[in-house]
Amino acid sequence: MSNQAERGGLWEPSRQVGRDIWGSVFRRGLPTTDKVAARTVLTNFFLHIHPVRVKKSAIRFSYSFCLGGLSFFLFLLLTVTGIFLMFYYVPSTDQAYQNIQGLQSGSPVGAVMRNLHRWSAHAMVIVVWLHMVRVFYQGAYKSPRQFNWTIGTALLVITLLLSFSGYLLPWDQLSVWAVTVGTNMAKYAPFLGPFTRYVLLGGPNVGQGTLIRFYVLHVAVLPLIGILFMVIHFWRVRKDGFTGGL
Repeated sequence: MSNQAERGGLWEPSRQVGRDIWGSVFRRGLPTTDKVAARTVLTNFFLHIHPVRVKKSAIRFSYSFCLGGLSFFLFLLLTVTGIFLMFYYVPSTDQAYQNIQGLQSGSPVGAVMRNLHRWSAHAMVIVVWLHMVRVFYQGAYKSPRQFNWTIGTALLVITLLLSFSGYLLPWDQLSVWAVTVGTNMAKYAPFLGPFTRYVLLGGPNVGQGTLIRFYVLHVAVLPLIGILFMVIHFWRVRKDGFTGGL
């Protein structure tokens, strides 16, 4: 009995810590009333992303097809697989292609990660585009959601830029010529076209400077801008009432 009492006494502080942590995350019990439900949502970070009240029709899968959530999931998947690839990839014109080939043939896990990253990138472009089509078709961009529609359009552009910047990184013939054509198109933009091309290329021609610039854009600049816009997008979804339609 004394041993059991001692063990119970040792476990009690741990149980109390667990209860304190649980209580700090979920501060109230089951929301049995509208008032408790509102307080539960307002005091919980994960629940606070969503509005307190939504239309029952708006949470049907057939209404939104969860395209926004799928886009965010693909972004997270791309982040995880991209971090893995960064351990092996060297942004050098002399080593980039060999790194990719070695990753594909030398490690089964590496091949899976690379293909998962590539196909997730293609899927994210398609899903984000479908999400925009769904919002437009159902009129969810109308008042008071015009600002969030603008943020969503910016996220679509960032998604396309992420896909384009990542296309160069394998440094094969397809990549080099795709970037050559893309930057030549940028050259004909009004006013700052030639300057924009020079900045993207890091010089007059495609080379080491180009690879470094697109690598930094792909792994740092564009993801950080995308995260900032996603935070604003989620916040406006919360403030505007989740979703809307005709």
